[in-house]
Amino acid sequence: MNNYSWFSQISFKQRIWLFVTVAGMFAIIVLGILRSPAIESKESISFNIDMSIRDIVPELGVTGKSLARELELPLDVSKNKPVGTLGVTQEELDHAIEHILSHRGTVLKYYVFAALVLWGLVFLVRLGRPDGSDIKNRRDWYPRTPYIISLLLSIIVAGFLFGKSPNPMEGLVKVFKSMVGLYPDPGIKIIAFGFFIILAVIGNKMICGWACPFGALQEIIYSIPILRRIKQKKLPFILTNTIRAGFFLTTLLFLFGVIGASKGFVIYHYINPFNLFNLDFESLSILLTVIIALGGAFIIYRPFCQLICPFGFISWIAENFSIFRIRIDKDKCTQCGACIKVCPLEAAKGRVAGNKLPADCFSCARCLNVCPVDAIQYKSVFRKA
Repeated sequence: MNNYSWFSQISFKQRIWLFVTVAGMFAIIVLGILRSPAIESKESISFNIDMSIRDIVPELGVTGKSLARELELPLDVSKNKPVGTLGVTQEELDHAIEHILSHRGTVLKYYVFAALVLWGLVFLVRLGRPDGSDIKNRRDWYPRTPYIISLLLSIIVAGFLFGKSPNPMEGLVKVFKSMVGLYPDPGIKIIAFGFFIILAVIGNKMICGWACPFGALQEIIYSIPILRRIKQKKLPFILTNTIRAGFFLTTLLFLFGVIGASKGFVIYHYINPFNLFNLDFESLSILLTVIIALGGAFIIYRPFCQLICPFGFISWIAENFSIFRIRIDKDKCTQCGACIKVCPLEAAKGRVAGNKLPADCFSCARCLNVCPVDAIQYKSVFRKA
C-alpha cells in the first residue's frame, strides 16, 4: 500500500486534522509530564527482617495482606511480629518488596495511552480515507504505516521505557485484588480501571488495538508476512472466548478463596507477560507465557488477548457500548466475504451476519479498504450507517 499516495490524496482539511492531532498528542504528553511527580524512583527502599509487616507496608502503598501474600504467608498472619520470626529470609523479603515496587507505574504512562488512542481514533474516523476519494482508489485508504508507528511507540515508550505498570490487564486485576484487601485504596484502583474502559468505549477496543504494548508486540509479529496460509485458519470465537471467560472465572474463585487454601491467590501473577517490559522473569511460568504468546503470534492473531487476557474479555463486553466502531451498511453489503477474509478474527463474520455478540474487534482497519461496494466505515454509532 502506497503511503505517499494516501498522503497526497488527503484534503487540506484533513491535513489540518493531522496537524492538530499530532499537536494534541504532544499537548497530552506535556500535560502528563507537568502533572507527574518530579522523580518517580523505583529503587527498593531498605527493609530488614527485624521489621514487622505493619512497619513495612506504609512505604509500599499496599496492605498487610498483600505483603503477606507476596511472602507466601497466610493472609491472617500476625502483622506486628518481625517477619524474620515468621520464617522469612532477607532474600525473600527483598524479592517481595522488589515485586511490589515493580507495580509502581509512572503517571505519565496514562497520558501516553490517551495520546495513542487519540491518534488511532482520528486516523480511523477522519484521516484514513481521503475526502472525495473514488472507490477505485480504496487500496490506498488506511495505509498500514500510521498503525505500525503507533504500535512501535506503544512497545518502545509504553512498554520498555516505562515498564510493565500500569497496563489494562493490571488495571482490572487490581480492582479485584483491592476487594480482598490486597490494596488499601479500592477507589483509586476503580478509577484506573475506569480510565482503560473509557478508552475502550470511546473507540472500539482501541486501548487494546492501538496502545497496549503487549498487544502491539503480538500485532507486529502477526503482521510479518510469513506463514500466510496457516494464518487464514482462525480459531473459533466460541472456543477462544470460552477459554478466556473460564480462565477469568477460575481466577476470581481462587482470588476470593472459593477454591484453594486461602484468599488472595492471583493466577495472573504467574502468567503476566507485561513482565517482559521490565525484563523481569521472576518465575519460569512467566517466561514460558511470553515465549508461547509471542511464538504463537506468528500464526495466531493476538493469542494472549484472545485466550487469556481478562481485560480483553471485559473490553469485549464493553464493545457493545463503543461510541466509534466499524459500521456496516446492510443495504449496500453484498456479503461477498472480502472483509471476512482479511479480518484476523471472526469479528467481521459476526458483524456481517448481524450477531449481537460478535468476536472482538481490535480496530485494526484491515477491513476498511477491501469492500468493493463501500459498505464499511469506521464512525460514530450516532451517525446513520
